[in-house]
Amino acid sequence: MIPRLRGRFGKPYLYEEVCPSTQRLLGPEHSEGAVAVAEEQTEGRGRLGRQWLSPPRVSVLCSILLEPPVATPQLPELSLIAGEACAEAIAAVTGLEPEIKLPNDLLLGGRKAAGILAESRDGRVVLGTGINVNITEEELPKEVDRPATSLLVETDRTDRAELLIELLDRLERRYDAWQGGRLRRRP
Repeated sequence: MIPRLRGRFGKPYLYEEVCPSTQRLLGPEHSEGAVAVAEEQTEGRGRLGRQWLSPPRVSVLCSILLEPPVATPQLPELSLIAGEACAEAIAAVTGLEPEIKLPNDLLLGGRKAAGILAESRDGRVVLGTGINVNITEEELPKEVDRPATSLLVETDRTDRAELLIELLDRLERRYDAWQGGRLRRRP
């Protein structure tokens, strides 16, 4: 099922019930704006190869393919763009105000609620995002470098489809603004 997407991100929209990682679903045959979503990842990971754990059907697990026409040294800025978009989406849907912990985590009350993983190759960037949404306190991973939380623990149950729609919309707007600013400053 394709959620009620508002912009160009999500075309095509790839969905898998279970996959090793949403980042691996986006291949060379896909172009900018392609989005991959899964209910469960068996090999989800974060920065520095850390494992990203989540029970099935309770998180937002997605990746989006971007092809920004910028110099390679500028690509790491996309992690911050994605983090800001993710924080805005969480705030819009839940009223919570996540804190961005550079380079790629979103915290609520000092506990990790979301993570961004940007991987680039050949001018293409795949932004992977994992948001702990409807995970109970008991289901949260315990043996992690930073204590975890979820939107459910911090507030009421959150509609994951609504959060995904908001995330893609805000990411598209921030990405376009970043790209526009970068393109105007080019010599």
